[in-house]
Amino acid sequence: MTAAPLLVVDGANVVGSVPDGWWRDRRGAAERLRDALVPLATDGLAATSGAPEWACGRPLDIVLVVEGAARGIPPVPGVRVESAPGSGDDLITDLAAQAHTTTPDRPCLVVTADRALRTRVTTNGATTIGPRAVRPR
Repeated sequence: MTAAPLLVVDGANVVGSVPDGWWRDRRGAAERLRDALVPLATDGLAATSGAPEWACGRPLDIVLVVEGAARGIPPVPGVRVESAPGSGDDLITDLAAQAHTTTPDRPCLVVTADRALRTRVTTNGATTIGPRAVRPR
């Protein structure tokens, strides 16, 4: 059986993409994002999300990368949480590179609007998409 595609979410970037008061409770905002990602683990992204076909309507292996005040939030079934010891971008780049090295045929999609990070992860074989693809509607 082929492993599910990997979805790596830039937590700080996705949380920061909507001015909903997240800056008052960064940890709580990251937990809400984590919880909103759970259905994607079994259902994948919506066909209307702009995501590649391989990420839509099928299970995904989800990793939420958090940093700063959001470090240490626990995982939940369907969403692994990785706390960046330093830069979240560095950890996301490492995860994309590791995925490409260990299973080059397994697709990896990174969710971020950060242009520099997009360049870094595509160099490592990942595809990227913006935060709207995973934000609750």
